[in-house]
Amino acid sequence: MAASLHHFHSKAYKLLCYCIMPNHVHVIVSPPENAPSLAETLQRIKGYTALQANKLLGRTGQFWQRETYDHIVRNSEEMQRIIAYVVNNPVKAGLVESWEQWPYTYWPEVT
Repeated sequence: MAASLHHFHSKAYKLLCYCIMPNHVHVIVSPPENAPSLAETLQRIKGYTALQANKLLGRTGQFWQRETYDHIVRNSEEMQRIIAYVVNNPVKAGLVESWEQWPYTYWPEVT
């Protein structure tokens, strides 16, 4: 999943952050100015990750549920709040005590 999320980094979007959970994924991307709509970008991400996951699992067909929560971030304070929510998801789920312990989190902008 991580490699699939990185596949379009610097091509279709800048990958800012993600957290891969056992039954869902949180992803924060920044599309370039000339990018297709957010819905198209998400469809591209879901399509590619589903294809790669299905290959790995030796299966075909629908991988992701149809439901998607997308949100356009309006300012830096909101971005920080959303990033905190994403990286702390495994902590909230009781999987680790600190987000840094979760090996399926990507956040290169940690300061």
